[in-house]
Amino acid sequence: MSKRLAKWSLLICAAGVLLMLAPAVFAQEGGTDAGSLGKLGGPIGAGLAVIGGGIGIGRIGGSAVEAMARQPEMADRIFTAMIITAAMIEVGFLAGVIWGFLALG
Repeated sequence: MSKRLAKWSLLICAAGVLLMLAPAVFAQEGGTDAGSLGKLGGPIGAGLAVIGGGIGIGRIGGSAVEAMARQPEMADRIFTAMIITAAMIEVGFLAGVIWGFLALG
């Protein structure tokens, strides 16, 4: 991963975390305000989690196919490692989506 892409990925992840925390930060005493901008943090954070997970799984799949093309005799081991890694990333970004939508409440 290039340094530039790594910096952008870190920036997007940090923005997602901050946006998921926005409802707690902007909470006000008193009644609920349906038009509050603080309620936007959860869905935006969930969307960023989905985008990040999609990019991660896409990179894993592309790299795995490239590795299988270079070493066909290792295809079974590469495929297994790819599936396990993709499952771990998927759990992470699904947790991000759930936390994002729970921030609405």
